[in-house]
Amino acid sequence: MEDDSEWMKLPVDQKCEHKAWKARLTGYEEALKIFQRIDDEKSSEWGKFLGLIKKFVTESNAVAQLKGLEAALAFVQNAHIANRLAGEVVSGVVTKVFNQAKVRARELGFEICLMFIEIEKADAVQEELIKGIDNKNPKTILACVETLRKSLCEFGAKTVTLKPIVKVLPKLFESRDKAVRDEARLLAVEVYRWIRDALRPSLQTLTPVQLKELEEEWAKVAPGAPRPSRFLRSQQQHQQQKHVEAAVDEAEDVHGDSDVEDSVPHMDPYELLDPVDILSKLPKDFHEKIESKKWQERKESLDALETLSKNPKLEAGDYGDVVRALKKVIAKDANVMLVSLAAKCLAGIATGLRKKFGTYAGLVVSALLEKFKEKKPHVVQTLQEAIDAVFLTTTLQSMSEDVLAVMDNKNPSIKQQASLFLARSVRLSAPGSLPKTLVKPLCIALLKQVNDSAPEVRDAAFEVLATLMKVVGERAVNPFLADVDKAKLEKIKEFADKIQLAGSKKAGDAKEKSVAAPQPTPQASAKPAGPTKKPPSAKAAGASKAKPAAGGKRPDGGKNKKAAEPKAVETELSVEVCEERAAAVLPATCMQQLDSGNWKDRLASMEEFLKAVESMDGDEMPCQALARMLAKKPGWKETNFQVMGLKLQVVAAVAHRGRFSKTSALVVLEALVDKVSDVKCGGKAKDALTAIGEACTLPWTAEQVVSMAFTQKNPKNQAEALNWLSTAIKEFGFKGVNVKAFITNVKTALGATNPAVRTAAVSLLGVMFLYLGVSLRVFFEDEKAALLSQIDTEFQRMQGQSAPAPSRGSGRNEKEGEANEEGVDEAASDVVDLLPRTDISEKITGDLTAKISDKNWKIRKEGLDEVAAIISEAKFIKPALGDLPLALKARLADSNKILVQQTLSIMQQLATAMGPGLKQHVKALGLPVITVLGDGKNLVRAAALNTMNAWAEQTGMKEWLEGEELSEELKKESHFLKQELLGWLTERLATLRGGPSDLPLCLAPLYACLEDRNGEVRKKAQDALPLFMTHLGFDKMNKAAGKLKPASKDQVVALLDKARAAMPAKPAPLAKAAASAPSVSRQAAVAAQVASTACAGSDVTEDGVDVKTSKAAAAPKGGKGAAVGKKPSAKVKEEEDLSGPLFILVPNRKEQRAKDEKSLKVLKWNFPSPRDEYVEQLRGQMAPCVAKWLQDELFHADFHHHIKAINAMTEHLEAEMASMVSCLDLVLKWFTLRFFDTNTSVLMKALEFLKLLFPLLCQQDYRLSELEANAFIPYLILKMGESKDVVRKDVRFIMANLAKVYAVSRLFPLIMDGAKSKNSKQRSECLEELGCVISLSGVSVCQPTPAKALKEIAVHIGDRDTLVRNAALNTIVVVYNMVGEQIYKLVGNLSEKDLSMLEERIKRSAKETAKPVEDSKPCRTVPSHANASVLRRPADDNAAAKPRPPRSQGATGPQDQEAPPFKVQLDLDFAQFEAGWTPVTSPVLLEHNLDDLSPDAMPLALPRPRTQLQTSPAAAISMVIFKVASEDINTSMQAFTQMDEVLKQAERSQAVAGNVNQFLSATVQQLRLTHRVHLADQHVAKEAVPNLYSCIIGTVITLLGVDFLALEMSSGVLKDLVEALLTAMLDPRVEALGQGSKVISSINYLFRHLFEKADQTNILSALLVLLQEALASSVSSNFSDYVMKCLWRINRFLPQNISKVNLDRILLDIHNFKKMLSKEKQQRPPNDMTQRTLKTLLHTLCRLTGPKILEHLTLVNRSESDLEAQLKKALKAPANKTGQALEPAGQKSKAGLDLGQILKKICSKKAAQEGLMELWEHKRTHPDVDLSSLPPTWQSFIESGLAKISAEKRAECRPPTTGLSMQGATEEKPASYRERMKAIMQVAGSYNEEALPSSGVNVSVDQPDLKLSDYMEKFRRLCERPGIENRQMEEPKSGSVKPPSRCASSLASHAAFSGSSRPPKSPARPSAPSGSSSLDDIRRRLERMKNNR
Repeated sequence: MEDDSEWMKLPVDQKCEHKAWKARLTGYEEALKIFQRIDDEKSSEWGKFLGLIKKFVTESNAVAQLKGLEAALAFVQNAHIANRLAGEVVSGVVTKVFNQAKVRARELGFEICLMFIEIEKADAVQEELIKGIDNKNPKTILACVETLRKSLCEFGAKTVTLKPIVKVLPKLFESRDKAVRDEARLLAVEVYRWIRDALRPSLQTLTPVQLKELEEEWAKVAPGAPRPSRFLRSQQQHQQQKHVEAAVDEAEDVHGDSDVEDSVPHMDPYELLDPVDILSKLPKDFHEKIESKKWQERKESLDALETLSKNPKLEAGDYGDVVRALKKVIAKDANVMLVSLAAKCLAGIATGLRKKFGTYAGLVVSALLEKFKEKKPHVVQTLQEAIDAVFLTTTLQSMSEDVLAVMDNKNPSIKQQASLFLARSVRLSAPGSLPKTLVKPLCIALLKQVNDSAPEVRDAAFEVLATLMKVVGERAVNPFLADVDKAKLEKIKEFADKIQLAGSKKAGDAKEKSVAAPQPTPQASAKPAGPTKKPPSAKAAGASKAKPAAGGKRPDGGKNKKAAEPKAVETELSVEVCEERAAAVLPATCMQQLDSGNWKDRLASMEEFLKAVESMDGDEMPCQALARMLAKKPGWKETNFQVMGLKLQVVAAVAHRGRFSKTSALVVLEALVDKVSDVKCGGKAKDALTAIGEACTLPWTAEQVVSMAFTQKNPKNQAEALNWLSTAIKEFGFKGVNVKAFITNVKTALGATNPAVRTAAVSLLGVMFLYLGVSLRVFFEDEKAALLSQIDTEFQRMQGQSAPAPSRGSGRNEKEGEANEEGVDEAASDVVDLLPRTDISEKITGDLTAKISDKNWKIRKEGLDEVAAIISEAKFIKPALGDLPLALKARLADSNKILVQQTLSIMQQLATAMGPGLKQHVKALGLPVITVLGDGKNLVRAAALNTMNAWAEQTGMKEWLEGEELSEELKKESHFLKQELLGWLTERLATLRGGPSDLPLCLAPLYACLEDRNGEVRKKAQDALPLFMTHLGFDKMNKAAGKLKPASKDQVVALLDKARAAMPAKPAPLAKAAASAPSVSRQAAVAAQVASTACAGSDVTEDGVDVKTSKAAAAPKGGKGAAVGKKPSAKVKEEEDLSGPLFILVPNRKEQRAKDEKSLKVLKWNFPSPRDEYVEQLRGQMAPCVAKWLQDELFHADFHHHIKAINAMTEHLEAEMASMVSCLDLVLKWFTLRFFDTNTSVLMKALEFLKLLFPLLCQQDYRLSELEANAFIPYLILKMGESKDVVRKDVRFIMANLAKVYAVSRLFPLIMDGAKSKNSKQRSECLEELGCVISLSGVSVCQPTPAKALKEIAVHIGDRDTLVRNAALNTIVVVYNMVGEQIYKLVGNLSEKDLSMLEERIKRSAKETAKPVEDSKPCRTVPSHANASVLRRPADDNAAAKPRPPRSQGATGPQDQEAPPFKVQLDLDFAQFEAGWTPVTSPVLLEHNLDDLSPDAMPLALPRPRTQLQTSPAAAISMVIFKVASEDINTSMQAFTQMDEVLKQAERSQAVAGNVNQFLSATVQQLRLTHRVHLADQHVAKEAVPNLYSCIIGTVITLLGVDFLALEMSSGVLKDLVEALLTAMLDPRVEALGQGSKVISSINYLFRHLFEKADQTNILSALLVLLQEALASSVSSNFSDYVMKCLWRINRFLPQNISKVNLDRILLDIHNFKKMLSKEKQQRPPNDMTQRTLKTLLHTLCRLTGPKILEHLTLVNRSESDLEAQLKKALKAPANKTGQALEPAGQKSKAGLDLGQILKKICSKKAAQEGLMELWEHKRTHPDVDLSSLPPTWQSFIESGLAKISAEKRAECRPPTTGLSMQGATEEKPASYRERMKAIMQVAGSYNEEALPSSGVNVSVDQPDLKLSDYMEKFRRLCERPGIENRQMEEPKSGSVKPPSRCASSLASHAAFSGSSRPPKSPARPSAPSGSSSLDDIRRRLERMKNNR
């Protein structure tokens, strides 16, 4: 009992998983009750049980399983998310339920499977059931077969796919279990019911006994077509509607027929067969024998092929070689037996391939027709069969050129057979598939044969003409027969009477049914209509039954297209008849009050009218009568808008429910158009127009509406009519619309004076652009420039969008080739044919072509000018060009290049004017353009490329790539031709969809180009390899390379392997299924196209294009082939190495993706919810970038696989960071898809990964590109509105890190857009984020301007949601604390209520700020400090205004994951730490003497805090960091003091690890706050600010003393820190403080420590970025000078620290710096300090690293930078020149000597002393010289020699060491300084005899009687001159790089520390020498100068 009591308390979901079966049973029962109680199918309760349903089904306890199955059935029946579980639940049913002994369990299993089918998961159910047939348990197999049979019986063959079932039937008949065989027989009978005889071929492998039994069962099947008894959820509502409408018994019969037709798919036996690969089964010597001279060997090869070609269905492949071989036999073989055999083979291949043979049709048609000259009947018969089979694979239009070519043949047999072929093909063609443009040339050719002398030719011509009359109609053919005599006309009509079109009755019936299906009743809309008129209705019904086969001429209009518009022929009724019929269906009071003078009576009448119409039977509704009653006085001039609104509703209801004809429509249309612009009734008028559009078709309705609108003069009506039309086209689609009339009306609208009409017309053009494309623009080129600009803008806006699927009209219900998109494609392709095309063939006279071919180039030019004028005048021309192609082809080889260019220009004109009709001229005129690519002139080649591109745009690439012409061109010797052609192919193949059949012919010349002597050709060939591989596959190209010579093979194979890694994704194929069947999803269409591509012979492997990832590509093969095909794939999957890299580094692929997206070559990643095409595009893009198994997991339908993929990426994140960054855009896009998943587990996993990713990116100083940011950040912002707190918390963390890897100024607008969401949580979170961004980055971050941004933020003050209001107010308070009262101007005009709220919040914020720290109770209602805008609201929504610590933008992720206790979370609750902190008094700034600033002592001693940290380390550190940025100075100083205490203790400083950047970010924030607020606040005590600076500097110095913490500082934080410190140094307010000079000195000391202790790469990078920003902004030049001084200081220490510097990053920063500089700045003179600083830095790096520095340009795009050239120049500079640029001037001569030469001198006895002297000088300038590699004896010899020289030098310099003081002036004579004075003045550039008197000393240098004191005075004055005091002697002279003196002097002025004799050095380099050390230095230099002289 205790156990029971324990689990009884558990929740339901835990009971269902309990180990006790009783608990589970109880859980299932309770779950069942819950499922039955939930009314909303989208309730969140369903999600709790989503992962448990499979356990319900697979329950091990039999008793509990029954209840679990009932609960599972209820879940599947009611939950909207149940379709996600179809696969796993049905799998559980198959394995755990179908083998149960209990009948009830199996029945529930059946019901679950059928219910999954009902909720649209038939494919998944069928897949699992087919798998269950392979189960070993006969019970399971039996149940699976029975379920398949029941599903087919109930849902029909339209829902259940028959092909997999038919494939497993033979296997079921072979089962040992009799029950399985019996059930298989029942299943076969059920399948037969649906597809009839199409099943027989697939079951021919059964035993005769089984076949006999089946035949007997099939004979018992009822002859009628079956109907489904159960429908899908999406069909059920439609079916209920049909049942309601089916009120009449006759109508029900007709409706039933329609349903039957809809439910029975037309199954082709061919589709049920398995394809056979005959290419691999061909004899290996087939091609050798078929070309043998012995006819027996040729026959042997043909016999083998014939046997293989008898297979009814062939596997697609490359049949080009086989077809060409057969063509050669047919055309040239003298043995007619072999010709007949080859024709049979050709017919068999064409029959087996069907449409896939169309590629080769053009190769054989002419040969077959020419061979009809044979007279032997059996040969002719086989040729006829062959050409008929070929015709079925293509279209008559594509064959017409070859057929028309032989119509003039002299051989009568050829002419006869060609005509007979035409007759047969036309007979088999549907009228729609036979273009009218083909009728004219056929008739012209046949009319010549009508008069032929051979009677058989004449009869054949008569038959063709008669067939044409029958198919396209006499109306189309009769104009060509005007000159035919009467006897021949009668002959033609006689043939026409005898001709029976193939399947005409059947086709006609099908058309009738398909068109009339939407009509529920058989009565014509023109019937007298009324309930009292029963006899006519019965008569009509009888007629429909009596004449079902009479062409569909029933009163209901039949079902062919011409009879599909019965409403249009309704007769117009008189007013009396209308009143009579209306009175029969409307209440009497309604009729009486229709014309009442009281509007209330009319309103009541119309209400009754509407109720009567809504309750009326649509079949009995007198639509015309009701429409005319609405016009009864006052009619459409009704003044009451309520009455008018009801009238419009009545029109919509009548049109929607009744049989509304065009006659009825014309009664009301004009009134509707007049009301369409009405303010109150316009919407209802548009609804009525839409209903009429559905009833009478949109094309007719639109034409009437537009014409009526422009007949009226009201511009509002015209504009609104056009607006309605724009919307209607999107809803109905574009099929059938009269484009020509539309264009005419739009042109009229564009010329209107009213701007609204013009705007509406432009909008309509934009909608038409979606369907017609860019070709629409050609009709408006004559418009005004301004109007044309508007049109172009609208087209640009629509660019890249796809036309929406029709949601209204017949377009949404059409099937199998009659979809709306088909009409769209036709309209788009033929849009330029809407205007009459001109036939210019008559103008291409013989004289003109003679001119073009004349010997005189001027005459040739005249001829070309005339051709250009003809084409320009015609504008649109027909394809007929006469002899012009031959004449133009000759001019392409003209010796005059100007004429060649003109010819190419004419060809471009032809492309524009002719359009798609250009295809037939590609071979004759297009391909010869390729020869022009070999021209030596660039302009000519460029013109040729433009021409080829223009032609390819019109014709596509198929015609260009077919045949051997292209490969032959590549074999030519011209390297220009090869490189241009390969470049063109590379560009074209990148966007080509589908693999051209003849593309492999180009492989041999392509491989030859890889070894070409010309380097450019080789490069172009290598660039083309990946594109060829995309279409052909690696295996095929590798196989072709195997035929090369061994030497060439190795090279080519190596290049193939290299290209394999860079192979781009194949362009998504265009799915025809999507165009013909809009009901099919985009994904299914793509999958179908992929499947067809796989069958078309593409050898693309998994290393190639990953098109096989879709299910359609993996269509199972039947029989043994299926089993054999599945095992290897499973084995490969099992053996696949999952330990390899996840991400594949593909160079430059990310940049290419960015370019493709920018140029709209791919879909832009922008959507409200992800559609299938985006997922498929991302899948294709990720294929070459990630491991295949990972891609399968990423795009799996099951979320468990997504979690597995994320876990794998997390494990490999750090190890494969570089590879992952190369495809970061794709990874981020994939995570945006996960944001739309409803599974919380996946979302949390995704956020965890992102929390790790962005801190790592920040550590690497990575910056998100625009592609990555725009594809990811907007969707991340969507999750800020998530209802779960844990999700929002993670998103905040990610957003905080985003600011480090993406510019805040660009992040700001994205967050602003997120604040416009309808989700209140998202709005509030975005506003809080904005406050955080502003507080950290200042008001300048607001985009586009602070005023505009703040106005948008201020709008939210009036929001209904409390959280949103508070967030907006807090954000504005942050800005107020920065700008003060100016905030009111920035937010603009606010309402009184909003303004009062803002003022109150500002006042409360100020009060809270002014509260003393001792106040123990923190305020929870208003912000307490300046960062209130970023305070996060608590979990409790009631405490919306409660302040919380701000989020830090510097938070990092890895530390959060690895060490949660040390996580710095700045939004901790303030209250939990309040008790542990006691207030402290303001610390006093200590007095330091100069010695405290020595390197050995810490300069600042901070006051010891009164209390120690008493909370946990993690919480304490978080709180300290939070308080560091406090607005209260005392709080901040207390935090700095505590942090200093922590840092001084080694064991406690570990707690700061991982939080250094956060602490420094808060420090920078405090420095900025001090600069902006505290220094300007008069209420702040004067001593408080210096004390705060003292605390800041002292704590940072202490931090720098901890080595591992100092190295943790990132580049971005260092940049901000240096910027803040320099800003403080330059601020005059700081210097004006009481202790300002001490603060500046302390900052100087801090800089020295910072440059020594920080990571050298990070500090150098930070300074470069800071200098770049300083130059780009408007800061003072002083600031830039200070930064450059810092760089000079770093540069000085580079020799010691070069090993610690990451040169790759530094060179990248220098590259970005140089890239930023404008051209004007880069062209400044050499003395520009910025350029000199960069140059010095580069020279130093070159000197220290040598040529190896060129290896560190890996991150720099060398094509965009001159950095490499500059480095090479620096490396090539002579040693003395380099030394001059970088070394002190006093060492330039001897320092340049090579160390090797010096050592050689030391080895020599004579020059040893000289060598030692040079080495001593060398070591002085190069202290880092390493002599450790020398032998010990040499080292001791050199060291002793150098020591001796040093001693001598010191001895020489000893007397003057004290001589410069006044006390020692008497020890030296003045003459000893005379020469030194000259030298120093000359070096300083100030030597002048008259200089001294002007400076106050009236003496000359050459005066011998001067005293030493005079010289000392001169020394002093000389050193005081500008540029001398800080200028060292070793600085370079003019022309070399030198540090800025101005900055040095500025810093020196700040370096004076009161009471000190040793000021700290400046940030850039040590301070200028002073005192005795300076004079000693001058003395030593003077001695060296003297010795040198």
